Amino acid sequence: MSTATEGSAALPIRMLHDRVLVSTDGESGERRSGGGIVIPATVAIGKRLGWASVVAAGANVRSVSVGDRVLFDPDDRAEVEVRGKDYVLLRERDLHAVATEGLPDGQTGLYL
Repeated sequence: MSTATEGSAALPIRMLHDRVLVSTDGESGERRSGGGIVIPATVAIGKRLGWASVVAAGANVRSVSVGDRVLFDPDDRAEVEVRGKDYVLLRERDLHAVATEGLPDGQTGLYL
C-alpha cells in the first residue's frame, strides 16, 4: 500500500503515516441537475466536495486503498507536483467517503 502505480510506471514517492495522495484527473467540475441542465464548474454553490482517485497511501491508512474513489473538501488540501503531474495530499481523516464498486441492483453507490 506504500507505493503507487499509474499505468505501468510507479510513482517515486512513499507516503508516510496516515497520508493519502489523490489525483483529481478526469473529475470535471461540471455536473448535471436532476432535469438534465449542465451546471459549470465555475458556479459557486455553497461548500462543494470533490471526488478523486487514490494513487498512494501511507502505512497507517486503514479505510482506503490505491484505486479507491474518495470524497474530500477541495478547500482543505495541499497540492504537490510529481513527474509533471499535479496531485492532492490529504490525511485519511480529511476524507469524507469512499465510493462503492457497485451494488447488487446495478447502482453505483455514488449518491450521498
